[in-house]
Amino acid sequence: MNFYKLLKKPFFGNFMVRWRNPLTEQEIQEWEQIKTDSKSGGTIFGLFSKTKENMAKATIVLGHPMGKEAKGYFLKNGYTDLLLSNGYNVVIFDINGFGESTHGNFSYFEDIVAISRKAKELTPDLQIGYHGISLGGQWATISFADHTHCYDFAIIESAATTLDEFWIHFPFAYKVLQFSNLIMPRYKQKIKMIDRIKEAKKLKSILFIYAQTDTWTTVSMGERFQKNCPVPSELWTVTEAKHAMIMKSNHSEQYKQKILDYFDKSIVA
Repeated sequence: MNFYKLLKKPFFGNFMVRWRNPLTEQEIQEWEQIKTDSKSGGTIFGLFSKTKENMAKATIVLGHPMGKEAKGYFLKNGYTDLLLSNGYNVVIFDINGFGESTHGNFSYFEDIVAISRKAKELTPDLQIGYHGISLGGQWATISFADHTHCYDFAIIESAATTLDEFWIHFPFAYKVLQFSNLIMPRYKQKIKMIDRIKEAKKLKSILFIYAQTDTWTTVSMGERFQKNCPVPSELWTVTEAKHAMIMKSNHSEQYKQKILDYFDKSIVA
């Protein structure tokens, strides 16, 4: 068994499974398979699709939450259709160890940087936006500190400010994390999201999105991120939604409009 896969089992063991593509054979034809190497050590696999509109507004990279669906989360929950039908190219990808991507280390922020460079390679004349949810959101806050990232604007949704604050809800994983913190104190500081976001660069703006009923990633986390964020930012909340499931909540239509309004405003800012 891959060494890093073994180390990740207390945290992600239930989700590191063979990926099932939810697309039909006809739908698959509309997507280009892509891959890129990450400094995490993993090979990052993804899919790229162009909008059918005459001129693409920008390319949006989508970073998935923790789950068996990996990048399929965005296909199954309507994100890709929403963006493609409104003039945006889309890149979806699997963080290392999830979906089709091979295992690397725990530096998931390297995967998010790597896929940004791939998106820029695919569409060099377009701005690159990002929308990360939970896992894909919290690690992006570290990616933004890397001077090689290619993102121009971003949505960070339902993201934890530190790993401790998220994993405390899962006792066994939390104990493993605490042990890791003891033996790797410098790495703990390197991946402390609430501090690393202070180093965010090259972004025109960030939109933070949270649900008031989410007890895993609370609105107060969004407030703390915004306080530490050195680039222009906004915090937008909905009153009720399960963690990482605002798209399936009663606020779905308002949420979709907020996403489009933010991206449309960002490309002309």
